[in-house]
Amino acid sequence: MDFTISDKMQTILDLINEFVDKELIPLEPEFVKKEFRDMEPVLEEKRRMVKQMELWGPNHPQELGGMGLSMLEHGLVSEALGRSPLGHYVFGCQAPDAGNIEILHLHGTDEQKEKLLKPLIKGEIRSCFSMTEVDLPGSNPVMMDTTAVKDGNDYIINGHKWYTTAADGSKFAIVMAITNPEAPVYLRASMIIVPCDTPGFNLVRNIPVMGHEGSSYASHGEILYQNCRVPQSNLLGQEGMGFVIAQERLGPGRIHHCMRWLGICKRSFDLMCKRANERLIAPNGKTLATRQIVQQWVADSAAEIQAARLMTLYAAWRIDTVGPKDARDDVSMIKYVVANTMQHVVDRALQVYGGLGMTDDTIIAYFFRHERAARIYDGADEVHKTSLAKRVLQRYEQ
Repeated sequence: MDFTISDKMQTILDLINEFVDKELIPLEPEFVKKEFRDMEPVLEEKRRMVKQMELWGPNHPQELGGMGLSMLEHGLVSEALGRSPLGHYVFGCQAPDAGNIEILHLHGTDEQKEKLLKPLIKGEIRSCFSMTEVDLPGSNPVMMDTTAVKDGNDYIINGHKWYTTAADGSKFAIVMAITNPEAPVYLRASMIIVPCDTPGFNLVRNIPVMGHEGSSYASHGEILYQNCRVPQSNLLGQEGMGFVIAQERLGPGRIHHCMRWLGICKRSFDLMCKRANERLIAPNGKTLATRQIVQQWVADSAAEIQAARLMTLYAAWRIDTVGPKDARDDVSMIKYVVANTMQHVVDRALQVYGGLGMTDDTIIAYFFRHERAARIYDGADEVHKTSLAKRVLQRYEQ
């Protein structure tokens, strides 16, 4: 196991960090105050710059127009991009499109790839992933009421989904629906492409999250499927393999999330330390940095970030070397460890900033609002801990 990176990869990371510092972070004061759709013109210009620099789509295969980086390499890129909430979108590796690209690449037909995958990778269209349901646990995708019933050469889809991220303005959704209700529980659901202009695809609303509905890419949609008819040729992979495909998608996706969260940790840590050294708290010139409690927060944060980072890099290395299935325990561990590390670091940074930290004059309040969900989506902390513990304990059974 060796986390040493090549000179070429270091150059890539240096270029990305410089771009984030000079082109994206200066946009954040405007970004936190405006709707995302109002930011799209300037963000499209930044995307064109990234493409000219040949840094577009770091996690996508080279033959599809991406950089073709390994899981470990993309993890490092994701960390660099995570320092700004604009990073992944501008570099064309944002969720849910990144995961949908993986699904289409691995399971799409030639026609699906030509019609949807190519423009999706180029950033010409957006997509969404519609799995979580309103009245059922999102952490257990085998529990699902949405159905896709065959009618001639079509599927007729009925169901109620929410937290369908970026549905507002998407070209198509990948929908998880029950197609084989009598099959074993893990073989009941399938993934089906549904164009968002299909009659019966109803975007009910953008869900208000922490007081903000969002718009365009930066939103979470509630969707009602009412007799939504699509051809059976829109099926992704084999019928009944939806759960298997979802697991393929979620494993690598959690690496991307964790490294992005570590980027948030790095940004918040830098801001916290800078503020602690600058903030005067007494007439004699003493700063927050002279207080032992603040020093403890700095020390704890530094250690927690390093531990979480090494765990995540190890999990990425394991996926690259043994595959997602054998790296399952590693991925479960980093999901809850890194999410909680980020929560702690962002909270400490906000505390050091005091009243200023509660405002949108810094990016910390944005991180605090929008990243609390990290301990819930893609499997809540409790789900990962329980499933990991069960697997570990099984190894000790006589």
